[in-house]
Amino acid sequence: MAIKFSVFLPRTSLPTFTFYSPSAAKPLLSYSSAALVCFSTLPYGPSLRKGHPLELKKCPCSGDNITSLDEAAFIRVFDISAVRVPSEVCSTLENRLRGHLLNWPRVRNIARVPGDEIDEQIKDILPQSVTGTEAGGETLVALNRRIYGKSDVDGEPLNAVLYREKLAKTFNSRGYAKFRNLAKISRPKKKKKGDNGEKRQMKGVGRNEVSLVEVVEDEESDSEDLSRLLGEDFSRRPNWRGSTRLLLLGEQYANARIDELPEAIKVVFREHDAQCTRSAFELVKCKLTLFYDYWQLHEVLEALLPKGMIVPSSFETVGHIAHLNLSDEHLQYKNLIAKVVMDKNKPKIQTVVNKIDAIHNDYRTMQLEVLAGNNSLVTTVVENGLRFHVDLAKVYWNSRLATERQRLLSCFTHNDVVCDVFAGVGPIVISAAKKVKYVYANDLNPCAVEYLEKNCVLSKLERKIEVFNMDGRRFIQTVFASHKARPITQVVMNLPKDAYEFLDAFRGIFHGLGVDKAHIMPRIHVYGFSKANDPESEFHERIRIALGELEVGLDVEMHRVRLVAPGKWMLCASFLLPQRVAYSQTGSKL
Repeated sequence: MAIKFSVFLPRTSLPTFTFYSPSAAKPLLSYSSAALVCFSTLPYGPSLRKGHPLELKKCPCSGDNITSLDEAAFIRVFDISAVRVPSEVCSTLENRLRGHLLNWPRVRNIARVPGDEIDEQIKDILPQSVTGTEAGGETLVALNRRIYGKSDVDGEPLNAVLYREKLAKTFNSRGYAKFRNLAKISRPKKKKKGDNGEKRQMKGVGRNEVSLVEVVEDEESDSEDLSRLLGEDFSRRPNWRGSTRLLLLGEQYANARIDELPEAIKVVFREHDAQCTRSAFELVKCKLTLFYDYWQLHEVLEALLPKGMIVPSSFETVGHIAHLNLSDEHLQYKNLIAKVVMDKNKPKIQTVVNKIDAIHNDYRTMQLEVLAGNNSLVTTVVENGLRFHVDLAKVYWNSRLATERQRLLSCFTHNDVVCDVFAGVGPIVISAAKKVKYVYANDLNPCAVEYLEKNCVLSKLERKIEVFNMDGRRFIQTVFASHKARPITQVVMNLPKDAYEFLDAFRGIFHGLGVDKAHIMPRIHVYGFSKANDPESEFHERIRIALGELEVGLDVEMHRVRLVAPGKWMLCASFLLPQRVAYSQTGSKL
């Protein structure tokens, strides 16, 4: 079923999201952000249902799935108020007025003012203080005279910048040898690479990748343009009052007058007005623009997906790959979800895949579909300070078991010899090799064994690890029957689907090796799934039957690893192999 996704601007000022089904020729979902909820009913803070969106164009879509996303549809402009304060007191006032400031996540309460950050060469001519002393006021008057070039008539020297411009106009045969920064001032700025000549119309304050703050200037101001002297972003104000900052007020104070502000802010104005004759404090109107990169993953998907649909905001990360497990209702939006996931997790995530079907093969490999990014499924995972090379198309890896692997490693000692029956690429094997005496590792998948050997060399632990590629039962009997093998003290069987079925390989494992010879009984850690109401008892019963134990007295320590699905637990059972099982005369058949 083909799905058409469109984002367009109707007569209202907010976008409408519509999902169409060509077969039914009726909209599956259509709603306007303006009709959803009134701003006054929304909680405090940024929201895609607030602010003013930009003019949007229809999002071009084709195929059975939505593959393109118009990032401009998520730009929101908010009208806020701010207090312009001197830069040297902005931090103090921020702590004092914090309860009345904007306090939005990922948006700073302090913003810079355009035109106040001037060149370092001009700072020498600026007054040391712009507070309300008479000397400071006189210095500002003298500064204005020098800036406007009126100092020649009253005997005050010109500043260095104006002096060089005067020399440039009276250029003679001596050239520019004595004018050090003349070329920097006179030559136009070079065009940056990739600039197509289009400039952003808004000159911003505090611009970053997620937000932009700009002051709404008075359009009636006709003061002289000083951008040539103090920079392109210099505001058109007749008198420069020192370096200032903007304290962004809360959204409830948007378009408010001074007499409508809380008393704490009024006190700040009164205190400064009593000390200064030329105040740098003023209440200004600002526009706060939040871009697509500002919004979180769940906020974007909540706006795009139909109302009532569960937002798939969680996923597994394997190196640079994001592994999704989408339900059937999300499949028609899978490419759109993948793009948002990759956008919100750059640059770490470069590929987004979705699990197509459950694991049914003996190699435990998953059928994955690449939804976004590059098609390479070969990645490097860092866990416990170790690096593992993994190819998700050929081997199995689960990052969600990292905590369980650390718990299991804490059960090992320096004198242990570990046997991992289903080792995979070696997350337990290599970590254990750094701690224990020796490790025997096995896996049925030849690709997993290949990556296991590479990872052993990568960690420089190949001398402490012996790798096998055979069936689990045969591996257990081979290692325990070998006279050259070291006495094994720990056995790991991490194959939750059917690892307990391999426990029959331990029946009679020491039979025929001599009863008089003392053998160390290994401690076995076997994993499994259970959907029973009492998962521990049900899994314990399966283990007892697999070992051939007719008595109920098997001491097993159970640990719930995680809930993999509603009502389905992953368990780890740890127990010491009973001697009656190890010396049993009825062994398993290969």
